[in-house]
Amino acid sequence: MSHVAIISASIGAGHDGAAAELARRLGAAGYKTDRYDLLELLPRSLALLLTTGYYRQLAAAPWSYQATVRVFDRAAPTGFAAWAVHGADRRILRLVRPDTVAVVSTYPLASQVLGRLRRTGFLRVPVISYLTDPSVHRTWIAAGVDRCLATYDVTAIEARRLGAAGVRRVAPAVSPDFRPAGTDAEVAAARRAFRLPPTGKLALVVAGSLGLGRPERTACEVAGTGLATPVVVCGRYRTLYQRLTAVPGLVPLSWVDDMPTLLRAVDLVVHNGGGLTSLEALATGLPVLTYRPLPGHGQANASVLDRAGIIPWIRYPEQLSTVLRRTLDRSASVPADVAPDPAGAIIDCALSR
Repeated sequence: MSHVAIISASIGAGHDGAAAELARRLGAAGYKTDRYDLLELLPRSLALLLTTGYYRQLAAAPWSYQATVRVFDRAAPTGFAAWAVHGADRRILRLVRPDTVAVVSTYPLASQVLGRLRRTGFLRVPVISYLTDPSVHRTWIAAGVDRCLATYDVTAIEARRLGAAGVRRVAPAVSPDFRPAGTDAEVAAARRAFRLPPTGKLALVVAGSLGLGRPERTACEVAGTGLATPVVVCGRYRTLYQRLTAVPGLVPLSWVDDMPTLLRAVDLVVHNGGGLTSLEALATGLPVLTYRPLPGHGQANASVLDRAGIIPWIRYPEQLSTVLRRTLDRSASVPADVAPDPAGAIIDCALSR
């Protein structure tokens, strides 16, 4: 049985979520898989800088995160970022076993490390990058990577423009558990499971696993339209959950393990990131709106998805009520996606070595 190594990063939940689903699909196809966290492979000081820096910038100084993203979206700073993570090289090479046939990255800096090792001949098996965002930041593009998998046509086009090799459009790496509700009884059962209002429209407000951005303000503005009751997923942000329990008209939830059921309980999703949760919502057949996106990758994703006609971006508060009403009145459906399975694309690359 052949082996595939998958390297992600525990910054947010989207990179790990994609890695988990790719591992499940590869396992179902008969491959052994191991998942690794790049942060555990880097020197501790750099790993701490990446994790705490990401959170503190977005929480305390969002403008600084926006500036950081822009600075590193250029060739020279990207080269510096690639050099900065060279401390993971030896540990990554030790993860490659005699039966390893491919290494997959779901995090841009992991792609930089793997691309360099592949380009310099230290890594002799194919490297595949699975892009977890609809927008393509330059740090995703690394010379030496054999295959680049994109979940949207617009993403694939941008990756090619930036010089990515072997770009392939694939279906999203989303669990089959994310599906539309089959009956009204299933919706009612899902609402009971989370103690949600049994009647009326529900808008799920999501802000990633860390509850970053301004989910409280978004929820209050949604409630103010009178069109839907906001259900707010606070993730690991316990303080946010405690604050929202005191706000009338809102339904706060802490960490949610069963997102497929929760998504079947609601009528619409309002998000600020554009990553994994938006893909899961679309797979569930829900309409999705972007509102108050996070600086940096959130705004970049919002722009790409809006321009492509996939997820509307509400740019101004005065538009919220109109767009929300129009969206709730329109029936949603699961988009037909005949793109290849990403696990199949990984296997094809491994077999073509």
